[in-house]
Order: sequence, then C-alpha cells, then structure tokens
Amino acid sequence: MAAPVAKSGIIYGANSGHITARRELKPRASNAKSNNKSKHNEFVRNLIREVSGYSPYERRMMELLKNSRDKRARKLGKKRLGTMRRAKRKVDELSNILAAARRH
Repeated sequence: MAAPVAKSGIIYGANSGHITARRELKPRASNAKSNNKSKHNEFVRNLIREVSGYSPYERRMMELLKNSRDKRARKLGKKRLGTMRRAKRKVDELSNILAAARRH
C-alpha cells in the first residue's frame, strides 16, 4: 500500500478531502503473538490432536492429497475454512503430516 498523501482541503483533485490529523494507534496484541509458540502450548495442541484425531473434512483432504489432487483439496479447504489463505495453510499442514507418516 502506498504512503498516504496529505489532503489539500480542496473538494476536487488527486489530494482532495478534508484535512485531518493521523491517529496514533497502539500496537495490537495479535500482531505481537504471530510466531511466538510456547513449548507448553505446542505440547497441548499435539496432545489434543493425538487424542481427538482428524475431523472428517481433514481426512478427506488428506485422501485427496494422497491421490495428488492438490487443487481439489484446496477448494475443499476453502469451502470449509472460509478463505484461501487458511485453506493453503491447512493443505501445507496436512501434506507435512503425510510426508512425516511416509518417513516413519
């Protein structure tokens, strides 16, 4: 995104608009937490995954990935998870799990 240009106070033109002061927003907690996974949190997530297993849509996605239907798996993920970004992340996660299973 380009840097905001100062408004001129004129109705027409490239920099049209009412002159306002930029608000300084405090940093959000969600931005700070992005990649800080604690050992305990990771342990708990792995334990829950081990106990509960995979949901039906995840099992279906894994089956599609086994049959090299990556695009279909992403489409299924998008339908279930809402956005393509989440679907791609889920496909990566499941393909890593499949690769790990093949190694062992």
